[in-house]
Amino acid sequence: MKTLEAIEALGALAQETRLEAFRLLVKNEPDGVAAGELARDIGVPQNTMSTHLAILTRAGLVTGERHSRSIIYRANLATFQALTLFMIQDCCGGSPELCAPLLESLTPCCPPKSKKRKETSRV
Repeated sequence: MKTLEAIEALGALAQETRLEAFRLLVKNEPDGVAAGELARDIGVPQNTMSTHLAILTRAGLVTGERHSRSIIYRANLATFQALTLFMIQDCCGGSPELCAPLLESLTPCCPPKSKKRKETSRV
């Protein structure tokens, strides 16, 4: 991620409604949330939510997909990952022992399930 992209993403998140919307979208991955439902959950008018979602979309933090008459929004976790990595890429001057607590705290609460390999017997 480039500096200007990081500034745009951080700027988009630097507002209470947008931050709350983004966090709700992250919580509802991978299903996403309809714009109207987001507005109701946060307690803002739908046109206000649309404006906030447009800002998050321009920053690359969310994506929207039309389903019938609704637009389902999802958090763009790849952009969020890139932003997080941008922020910590030079963590602790390259001293891994200093970064370990930070990196441990970034471990997701629900890590991906590992694929089980079939054991094959050798004859």
